[in-house]
Amino acid sequence: MPTAINCDMGESFGLYRMGEDEKMMPLISVANVACGFHASDPNHMRATVQLAKANNVRVGAHPSLPDLQGFGRREMKIDRDELANIIIYQVGALVGFLKAEGMELNHIKPHGALYGMAARDEEVAHAICDAADVFGVPLFGMKNTLHEKIYTARGHRFVAEFYADLDYADDGSLIITREHAPVDPAVAASRCLRALKEGKTTSINGVDIDVGSNCICIHSDTPNAIEVARAIRQAVMPYLTEVA
Repeated sequence: MPTAINCDMGESFGLYRMGEDEKMMPLISVANVACGFHASDPNHMRATVQLAKANNVRVGAHPSLPDLQGFGRREMKIDRDELANIIIYQVGALVGFLKAEGMELNHIKPHGALYGMAARDEEVAHAICDAADVFGVPLFGMKNTLHEKIYTARGHRFVAEFYADLDYADDGSLIITREHAPVDPAVAASRCLRALKEGKTTSINGVDIDVGSNCICIHSDTPNAIEVARAIRQAVMPYLTEVA
């Protein structure tokens, strides 16, 4: 099955630097660009879009809960209408920078806690769809969750992701921590190949679980992210397409 490699990018803020975007961008197919609510700012957003354009990488929006201090990894209780507006606000800002560079929005992928909440909370998943209705682009998410159920029911193209550098729980959910630990590049590459060939991965307790693999996700804030990305790209090269 053809696939793409996506990475969360543009997560620096002001003078603070997060990730090695210039080294990472040539190794990926699709960039999920932070929109200012968990990371980034207008200067970093535009610079990231320009970097993506220079490397022929498609750009999607990576909106978050309004949580700069917690990097968008803390859950919040926000009603559906307000949450949809929060997402529209962020995606709209990125669309402006894309238009400035003659590019189009490729997709929307919620960040951190927002992503996790949408996998199990119908109102959150619907809020994301309410925002996506405005922009008419695919939504990235996890197979066999409300991402897939609600996004597809609402008429949005669903792109199922596999996470190469995160652990999975026995129920198929992601184990998301405030900080990412280093990952063995060979192990990550092997996991990606199994996800592509078998549609499965192994949980932290050794349970086989079903996963999607339309797009492989790696994180730029993993300490050895570049080495991981290189190993994955080399391993899955026969399966790669330009876009998800």
